[in-house]
Amino acid sequence: MAERVRITDVAPRDGLQGEPAPVSTADKRRLITALQDAGVDAIEVTSFVRPDLIPQLADAGELVASLAEVKRPGIEYIALVPNERGLVGALAANDAAGARVIDTIAVFASASETFSQKNINTDIDGSLERFEPVIDRALTEGLRVRAYVSCVIACPFEGVIDPEDVGSLVLRLAELGAHEIDLGDTIGAGDEATTAMMLTEVMGTLGDSDLLPGLTLHPHDTFGRASDCVRAALDLGLRSFDGAAGGLGGCPFASTPQRRAPGNIATSTLRRTIEAAGFETSIDPSKLAIADAVASRILADASARSIGDAS
Repeated sequence: MAERVRITDVAPRDGLQGEPAPVSTADKRRLITALQDAGVDAIEVTSFVRPDLIPQLADAGELVASLAEVKRPGIEYIALVPNERGLVGALAANDAAGARVIDTIAVFASASETFSQKNINTDIDGSLERFEPVIDRALTEGLRVRAYVSCVIACPFEGVIDPEDVGSLVLRLAELGAHEIDLGDTIGAGDEATTAMMLTEVMGTLGDSDLLPGLTLHPHDTFGRASDCVRAALDLGLRSFDGAAGGLGGCPFASTPQRRAPGNIATSTLRRTIEAAGFETSIDPSKLAIADAVASRILADASARSIGDAS
């Protein structure tokens, strides 16, 4: 029997958060429902952030409440929280829903000092100090913790990132209690060689840690090399990856005024790459196509509303 690989779809949060046109709570729930019907293992559903900073996610509490009645057994829902205030919001949403809707909270750090400053207004040490009480309380509340590490290959400001810097940060996050480390190729700079080099360093740093099964790759398809990176990771033993329905999302720092950079690897592409390499996923391709269509329709409708509001 082929070995199984875990897939998390991040479209509802990472994929939609940068869209300028508003997406309704009902449409987000429709996308999440379609994704769980397709068989993904986990879904990043929202983020508890300041609504004035990311208006697209201002309905986080309302969305979580609406998901309580549609969430299926076995599916994992993830919510990003930037700080203690965000965690309080996630816990309150679970309480209001009367159920454990959010299973996992995610925090995010960067292997680049400059990116960390520009993205979350603090250096790497400051970000870890910010996360420590968040992780401690999440663990006390019985939630799992996913820790994102951005710029694991290269940074739009600093260029190439030393794999040793990535390994060092991963170890510190593991020591804080994270269950899962998600390695983000933020600007899609990776290829087979650089991905393998980074993962070899990270896996060597972790040694025989219990965290190894939770090591995840989050590739961006900016230059069309995401599938190559996935294959390199599979060869090294990685069995957990992120994708996004329709390839939504991506890093704004990778785009230019003339061209929006491709975003996350499409979950459909991710599935095909994994299965072509001889592994299994839990995804039904025909149902995933429905989720892709839902994502496309959501963006088309939101864009039409945006154009109408501007005219």
